[in-house]
Amino acid sequence: MKTPSNKLKNRRLKLRRLLRRPRENRVRPRSRTRLRFSPTAWAKLLYLRDRGGTEVGGFGIAPAADLLYVEDVRLVRQACTVVSVAFDDLSVAEFFDEQVDAGRRPEQFGRIWIHTHPGESAEPSCVDEETFARAFGSSDWSVMFILARGGKTYCRLQFSTGPGGGFQIPVAVDFDREFAASDAKSWSLDYANCVRAAEEFARLGTPGAASFADAALFGPEQALDGFQESALRKEPFFDERPL
Repeated sequence: MKTPSNKLKNRRLKLRRLLRRPRENRVRPRSRTRLRFSPTAWAKLLYLRDRGGTEVGGFGIAPAADLLYVEDVRLVRQACTVVSVAFDDLSVAEFFDEQVDAGRRPEQFGRIWIHTHPGESAEPSCVDEETFARAFGSSDWSVMFILARGGKTYCRLQFSTGPGGGFQIPVAVDFDREFAASDAKSWSLDYANCVRAAEEFARLGTPGAASFADAALFGPEQALDGFQESALRKEPFFDERPL
């Protein structure tokens, strides 16, 4: 029969062995924060990326209960080059009004900025960074997602509450939910109605083209929060929901 002193020694030895275990063997919880696409939304984004030779941009639509799940990608009228996307001010305002009328909150349609790169790299350019900071910097949280033609992706979650900050998060296609079939005809029509090369806007003399074709995303006088404020006037203050 062991004496109490021997039991105490055994416990100390066991504790020392545990403390000597290498750090790589310690089990750490995996992060569950990631941006997920429905298969239909992902297929639509691939179609839009490969439809032309320029960048293409839009907004991710998410359900109220899962704000990092993109169930659709919506375009607005835009002037595009191989290195930039410029959204038409009026088209963005109309899109926001349409989404509010449909019963969605701003965090469901105005927080996830999606655009493509026609090259191999998905790393954000200086223009992307300036646009993200200017147009989405005042939002409580936002996401910049980039899909390159070569298949690479870049995704960063940014938040301004508290001390603020941001970090990259993984991306996945979620097959665990029901999803609609592809609709290439509708996607083609959407692309034709919304996406134009910047030079084509200038040639057609589209109202407002000169002002927004030279901007990175929105006109210099109007950022995304301005459109959010106009949309919010239709409803009481929206409580922020957790991700």
